[in-house]
Amino acid sequence: MPILSVFFGMIVRMWHDDHPPPHVHVEYQGFVAQVSIETGNIIRGQLPRKAAAIVREWCLKHQVELLENWLRAQHFEPLEQIKGADYDD
Repeated sequence: MPILSVFFGMIVRMWHDDHPPPHVHVEYQGFVAQVSIETGNIIRGQLPRKAAAIVREWCLKHQVELLENWLRAQHFEPLEQIKGADYDD
């Protein structure tokens, strides 16, 4: 599964041809979650509260880039990496 971003120990990935709704897979210290690109909310799995808040804010800030990657993934095209929350203003 391609890695889109790594920040604060969190790894954000996306599968090619994954099921809707558009989402990313996040791993952090043994926790695993699927996070909605559109809302930033966890739709499956679990993350610590602070990590979930960081991922939510990051997803909303990079929503356009994430949705573009989602479309690429649906067509089995290469995905673009996205700057992590540790580089956001």
